[in-house]
Amino acid sequence: MNKTELSVIIVSFNTKDILKKCLESLIKIRDLDFEIIVSDNGSSDGSVEMVSSEFGKVKLIENGKNLGFAKGNNAARKYVKSDYVLFLNSDTVVNRSALVKTVDYLKTHDDVGSVTCKIVLPSGQLDRDTRRRFPTPLVSLKRLFLGSVRDYWYLDIASTKIHEVDVIQGAFHLTRKKILDEVDWFDEDYFLDGEDIDLCWKIKQVGYKIVYYPKVSIIHIKKASKEAQKSSFAVTSGIKAMEIFYRKRLWSRYPFFINYLVIFGIKILFVVRLIKFYLR
Repeated sequence: MNKTELSVIIVSFNTKDILKKCLESLIKIRDLDFEIIVSDNGSSDGSVEMVSSEFGKVKLIENGKNLGFAKGNNAARKYVKSDYVLFLNSDTVVNRSALVKTVDYLKTHDDVGSVTCKIVLPSGQLDRDTRRRFPTPLVSLKRLFLGSVRDYWYLDIASTKIHEVDVIQGAFHLTRKKILDEVDWFDEDYFLDGEDIDLCWKIKQVGYKIVYYPKVSIIHIKKASKEAQKSSFAVTSGIKAMEIFYRKRLWSRYPFFINYLVIFGIKILFVVRLIKFYLR
């Protein structure tokens, strides 16, 4: 098997039309040797048939059921032979220079483990989840109870500046396969949301930087998989993920009264999200 430079992994769940647009944007890219792997989580909307019939060079993994984002990406692990791996959402449109520029950045910065580009919404605005700080107690409590998001979303640093961050979004997460193997890829305790924060945590723990690189961009339609599920689970998945992450990575770092205050705040937010879902 010929080794490619980059493997692009896309998890898909009932996002046929936008997945097609994503793949069309990728196959136009000619300045980098890369492969595309679509890991389908049991789609029932014709996604599998569309990929098979219209994108013959795309490697298709049929998982048969919805494994979630973490397991869906990890299902591609045994097929990846490249030095670099890009986790890409199906609800994205990739500009032609985005892949080569970000790969080149990793090649020339050995201390960087992962990089993302500028991720913009269809409106042209920056997707704030592109760059985030870890949800430490101070950051989390300020966000939950004071509505302060300046620290969480790096609003104190210009979105045009290349800089190190804590967390990059799973919609476009470029990293090195050797690092993924070192940290054992995604933690499968997460189903939907939170797995990108956890992966970034593990990558920083083994000594690598994570960088936001806004010289190139992609378009992110946003929340397409959640819209496909349209359930209370999808609405509250991010809240559940917050608790999993805190208990796994931060619990041992803080005194018990701080920990219980954070968990209490997360539980309150969970209830609020459920109420809003059923009243809408």
